[in-house]
Amino acid sequence: MKIAFSPCPNDTFVFHAWVHGLLPGAPKLDVTYADIDVTNYMAVSSNGPEVLKISYAALPWVLSEYALLPCGGALGRGCGPLVLTTSNVAGTKDPAALAGRRVAVPSERSTAYLLFRLWAAQQVPGGVGEIVIMPFHKIMPAVRDGVVDAGLVIHEARFTYPSYGLVLLTDLGSWWEAETSLPIPLGAIIAHRSLDLDAIAGWIRASVEYAWANPDVSREYVLHHAQEMSPEVAQAHIDLYVNKFTANLGEEGYAAVTALLSRASQEGLVPKLDLSSLR
Repeated sequence: MKIAFSPCPNDTFVFHAWVHGLLPGAPKLDVTYADIDVTNYMAVSSNGPEVLKISYAALPWVLSEYALLPCGGALGRGCGPLVLTTSNVAGTKDPAALAGRRVAVPSERSTAYLLFRLWAAQQVPGGVGEIVIMPFHKIMPAVRDGVVDAGLVIHEARFTYPSYGLVLLTDLGSWWEAETSLPIPLGAIIAHRSLDLDAIAGWIRASVEYAWANPDVSREYVLHHAQEMSPEVAQAHIDLYVNKFTANLGEEGYAAVTALLSRASQEGLVPKLDLSSLR
C-alpha cells in the first residue's frame, strides 16, 4: 500500500509500527516522505498514494476521491502556527505592521495559511503584501536575513524561533481558540474511498497505540528523519502534536474541522463542500 507523510517527528512516531511491520495483518507500506506542500498536491494527482497526510485546508479539493480518517492526524490546543518577524517590523506587536509587507508561508493549501488569511482579514487593514511560498524550514532564516518581512511557521519552529533572533507577532492557534473555543485542525490523514477505510483506520490507531506503549522503539527512526533536530526538540514536537485527537477525532475534532472549512468556504477561500462528506 502506498502512503505519503512528512518526515516530521509526529508523523514518523505515529506510523513507525506500521512502517516496520509490527502490526499483525497490516499490509506492507511503500512510504514517500514529503513536505506537506507536496502531499497536498499529490492528493489531487491522477495516481496519488492510497493513504496520505495532508493539510485540513486541502480537504475540499480531494473529498470526492479520498475520505477523511478519524485518526492519525494532528489537531490540538496550544499548537497553532505562529507569525514571526523581526523587532524592526513588529514594533508594538500591532498586526497592522504587516500591511503591504512580504510574508513567507509554507504552502498555499496549508491550514496554517488558511488560518493566516482568516486572521489577516480581521487584523491587517488593507491586507498584507506579497505572499512567498517556501519550505517551512527555510522561513525563519529568510525572515532573519531580511529576504521577507515576516514568516508563517509551523511545527518545531515554536520551540526554536528565539535562536534566530525573531519575535512573535501573533499565535494563530491562540487566536483560533479564542474565536471558536475549539482545537486547531492542522494535518489530516486521508485514504482513497475505494479501500476498506475501517481497516486502515484500525491499523493507524494500532500504530499510534504501539508508539505510546513503546516510546523508545521509534526513537532512531524519528531522529533519522528529523532534519538534524535535537532529540529534545523532536520529543517536544511529538508531545505537542500526538494527542487524544490523533487516536480519535471525536465530536470535538469533527466540530473543529467543520468550523474551519465552513468559515473558509463562506469567505471564498476554499471550494464549497458538502460537510456531511467529512464523515
